[in-house]
Amino acid sequence: MQNQINRSAWAEEWPAPAKLNLMLRITGQRNDGYHLLQTVFQFIELCDWITFHPVDDGRVSLLKPIPGVAEADDLTVRAARLLKAETGCGQGVCIEVKKNLPMGGGLGGGSSDAATTLVVLNALWGLHLSIEKLMELGLALGADVPVFVYGYAAWAEGVGEKLERINLPEQWFVVIKPNCHIDTKEIFLSKNLTRDSKSIRISDFIAGQHQNDCLGVVRESYQSVKEALVDLSEYSEARLTGTGACVFAQFDSEKTAASAFQSLQKKWQAYLVRGVNESPLFSKLKKGNYIS
Repeated sequence: MQNQINRSAWAEEWPAPAKLNLMLRITGQRNDGYHLLQTVFQFIELCDWITFHPVDDGRVSLLKPIPGVAEADDLTVRAARLLKAETGCGQGVCIEVKKNLPMGGGLGGGSSDAATTLVVLNALWGLHLSIEKLMELGLALGADVPVFVYGYAAWAEGVGEKLERINLPEQWFVVIKPNCHIDTKEIFLSKNLTRDSKSIRISDFIAGQHQNDCLGVVRESYQSVKEALVDLSEYSEARLTGTGACVFAQFDSEKTAASAFQSLQKKWQAYLVRGVNESPLFSKLKKGNYIS
């Protein structure tokens, strides 16, 4: 039965979903430069899609490299090679990625691609590493990778790796991607960035405290983000996800979200999406009985 599961799984397209940061507070900074955060992650039904093709020579490669990104630097390749190095696995893979998530948008596309690679190849290669171990490996690839491996909406602290499951309303969002690429490192190096926000509790977030401490720096540095926030705020409270560039607004119904989307897409690269607590990756794994 395991071989049958593996053969069918190799032929599948696996989702690498986007995330939104519904809140982001910077509460301090470690000696190594990493910032201490409080944030809330929720997934949205907008995904990259990844297919893993088995190869016999043990090599890890991309079917079609992303323009401007060296294959060795691609996070899916790095994730697969990290798995091999950690376990001594001799198997190989050719990775096919269909990109839907905008790069530099704060939606976690590269991190999500890496997490899907870790989780799915762990199953396909029969490595049997725990989710906790995969999260540990993921952190070495990027601070956002662990939540995608975790697979559920989460309250996060530390550098984003200390996760607590949280159940959130699965509402509709309109997301706008301004025509700019924001370098997360640049934002975190800004001298104007707030780094001493007071810690809050989950109950404070639920009660409406959902500031993003990166917003001020990003808004003043990127005119297109500023304009997107203004346009989106005509329909609902406009917020920044992560360090941007994407901004989003939450709606109580698909109808009201769709109405805003129809107007905004005339000017902006916009997405109409539903928020979900369980990662679409894990929903698919469970549906196909790939995991219990």
